[in-house]
Amino acid sequence: MALSTRPSAPASAGARMRLAMQTERPLQIVGAINANHALLAQQAGFQAIYLSGGGVAAGSLGVPDLGIVGLEDVLTDVRRITEICPLPLTVDADTGFGASAFNVARTTRSLIAAGAAAMQIEDQAGAKRCGHRPNKEVVTLPEMVDRIKAAVDARSDPEFVIIARTDALASQGRQSALDRLAACIEAGADVAFPEAVPDLEGFRDFARALPAPILANITEFGQTPMLTVDELAAADVAIALYPLSAFRAMNRAAQRTYAAIRRDGTQRAMLDEMQTRMELYESIGYFTYEEKLDALYAGKAA
Repeated sequence: MALSTRPSAPASAGARMRLAMQTERPLQIVGAINANHALLAQQAGFQAIYLSGGGVAAGSLGVPDLGIVGLEDVLTDVRRITEICPLPLTVDADTGFGASAFNVARTTRSLIAAGAAAMQIEDQAGAKRCGHRPNKEVVTLPEMVDRIKAAVDARSDPEFVIIARTDALASQGRQSALDRLAACIEAGADVAFPEAVPDLEGFRDFARALPAPILANITEFGQTPMLTVDELAAADVAIALYPLSAFRAMNRAAQRTYAAIRRDGTQRAMLDEMQTRMELYESIGYFTYEEKLDALYAGKAA
């Protein structure tokens, strides 16, 4: 008797992502560092979630976001999330996890097989950097277009969403970023992601110039201001991404809790900030599992 509580989904993950993009605008996509956070995002009412490459690096591996993460590292987290949470998951695929179109194709097929709904692929070169850090280098436009074409050709689910991200704005300027995204859309990308846009007018310019939905990365402590969904809607932005908000808050909470226990010799001072045992049980469906387990053993006893 299976213990899974995952709801059945009538459509592919990619189709669920496209439906979410149609029913909410801007579609708020929040980062989920693990399966537990994916469930919490679902319970908060979000219609889509995101797995950050920087989050996999820092959260799962404890290393910087400098191209150290490999495809299998990402797939492990993707599978854990999609096996338990039905929300469409967008995955940060960095530069495709390899130097050739063959690598991008393999990444695309693997993400679809693991249950992802969308992938983000960028035009950085070599040992990539966080999109809001200096000294980023980008590949040539033809190489970026080849990455997109490889992903488009490799997708077994025609509804799987391909997001083209460019980091050219910081180093080459607005026109280069526009040219790159336009070429990626022509090559089959579904969504345009200009990284590190410094103001609302910049998003408005991209939305006016490009024939595809625009994604705004509203990450904290970066180059883009903390714009509201109303402001983004007024600029015709289709997707608002919050890749690591909960992860940053979780880390700060852990730091405070560890410091308090070490300082006080007890966790009493932190209890009001903790999720209770019952709240955790409710969030992960503990009692449903327990009921099924009891029924399973009751059947064996009979």
